[in-house]
Amino acid sequence: MFKLIVDFFIPAQPDKSAEYQRRVRLVAYAIVVTMVFALFYVTTSWVAGYFTGLYIMLGSWIGYLILLFLLKQGLDVFKVANIFGLIGIISIYGSIYFSGGFESPVLPWLASTPIVLLLIAGKKSGYFWAFVAVLIVLNFGLMDYLGFQFPKQYYESKEDYFTLSCQTGLVLIIFFISIVFENLRVKAFNEVTQQKNALETTLSELKATQKQLIQSEKMASLGELTAGIAHEIQNPLNFVNNFSEVNTELIDEMQLELDQGNLIEAKAISNDIKENEQKITHHGKRADAIVKGMLQHSRISNGQKESTDINALAGEYLRLAYHGLRAKDKLFNATLITEFDDSIGNINIIPQDIGRVILNLITNAFYAVNEKNASTLRQAQSNPSSATPKYEPTVTVSTISSKSPSGDLGVKISVKDNGPGIPAKVLDKIFQPFFTTKPTGEGTGLGLSMSYEIVTKVHGGELKVETKEGDGSEFTIILPV
Repeated sequence: MFKLIVDFFIPAQPDKSAEYQRRVRLVAYAIVVTMVFALFYVTTSWVAGYFTGLYIMLGSWIGYLILLFLLKQGLDVFKVANIFGLIGIISIYGSIYFSGGFESPVLPWLASTPIVLLLIAGKKSGYFWAFVAVLIVLNFGLMDYLGFQFPKQYYESKEDYFTLSCQTGLVLIIFFISIVFENLRVKAFNEVTQQKNALETTLSELKATQKQLIQSEKMASLGELTAGIAHEIQNPLNFVNNFSEVNTELIDEMQLELDQGNLIEAKAISNDIKENEQKITHHGKRADAIVKGMLQHSRISNGQKESTDINALAGEYLRLAYHGLRAKDKLFNATLITEFDDSIGNINIIPQDIGRVILNLITNAFYAVNEKNASTLRQAQSNPSSATPKYEPTVTVSTISSKSPSGDLGVKISVKDNGPGIPAKVLDKIFQPFFTTKPTGEGTGLGLSMSYEIVTKVHGGELKVETKEGDGSEFTIILPV
């Protein structure tokens, strides 16, 4: 029943915070509890013959009721709380004055207002009303000291009863409001704990999903490389097979010369076999390097920086990405330009991570020039009579010594294409997760965001883009060395 009354006066404020709504409920409880004890005080005053106090408390009861309706209408909870304190202080002041002043049994009730306001409205309100209560006590003390005679409008025969009732009421009202405050505080704490646990669970799920998406993006980039790897590894394997077959024939010839006693000719053949073996070793190491590069790209980064030839890394991924795309689209063709600064040498980077960044930028460049080439061809087919400018897809990868964002010596890696460029309206979004300009199903929107994080957060570098619609784009990585 008590809860139903309080719920009736709680306003619907979905736009307010949970803490604000908790405070609204707390203020409503405090007012309702005070109204109940006001009726108790009315009864006590009736029995004690203190009719002035009875009228004062009935007036304050009506004030509290009006205040509840104001609360229900959405009046700010802190205003309601302080008006509640004002009504309480005024009614207590009147009751003290007409029941003996400084010696009144009601005087201790002055402590109730600051205590209750401290619980329901916070420290500022509590301290303010405590200051007001102290001033009132000093006022009555001074008036008593000056000999002012306060009226005692209750039956003297009921003085003990009236005193006991006032003291009991004070203890009970503070006790009950404290219980309400504690219950609501515990409830709020439990709700916050539940929300915290729910958020932690959601965060864990998001982290797991992020790891899956990152791994999917890595495997997708590995898929882009697969055909290129197959093409690149085929060349050294062909050399190994060819030279192995030649060596088999040369060994047969050498055995024949040895049987005939031609040692000089046999030595010459052995030298040829040795040269072929060296070539087999060279191309075998080349194939081994390609396989190791593929495994390095697919495995989880250990976060350790290694001395890496950035020119070789960029060139390797350029070739693999190009042959990979050529294997999927036989019609694709592009001019590849490399402008590597040989003075750079090795730099300390996480090769798997920077390799993924370079691969992503090169793959995007190939996609851009391929889209522009297809658009140019469609335009030429739809308007055969018009003179369509000849378009030659070109991707340029370059490196040069530069300054890092911190001002130290660094290296600049650039991937430039002459594709359609990036629209200005989406330029500020391209590094955001899940944003992509590609059609649905052709991109996850994680490539550039992952690249940006790897360059800026992991390596302390900078990743920026310059573009002009219709002329192409240039992505630049600046890394400290």
